Amino acid sequence: MKRSIELLPQLSFCILLALSLRPRHGYEIIQQVEQDSLGRVRVGAGGLYVTIQKLIDQGLIEETQIDGNRRRRYYQLTDEGKSRLHAELAYYTNVSQLTRLRLSLENSSSL
Repeated sequence: MKRSIELLPQLSFCILLALSLRPRHGYEIIQQVEQDSLGRVRVGAGGLYVTIQKLIDQGLIEETQIDGNRRRRYYQLTDEGKSRLHAELAYYTNVSQLTRLRLSLENSSSL
């Protein structure tokens, strides 16, 4: 069975998740990704900005201005980015529920 979407790479997903709260600049994204992943996903500036450019090219995020601050680049989700994040979250929610069900069935059959 073919998936309706190709899943995003982990870092791309984490960046979209970080931007779901509000627009952020690069360092704030790095901090939020680490916080959201409980420190399991660490990203440097190089990897971050390569991934940000890919997300911009895909139309999932865009650069924006905050308070006229031209020194920092801020990024925010586009409508397409919000839709994509919702689709990814729906997939992971389904996988999580299925895993719980299968593990509970496995535990009950071994009794």
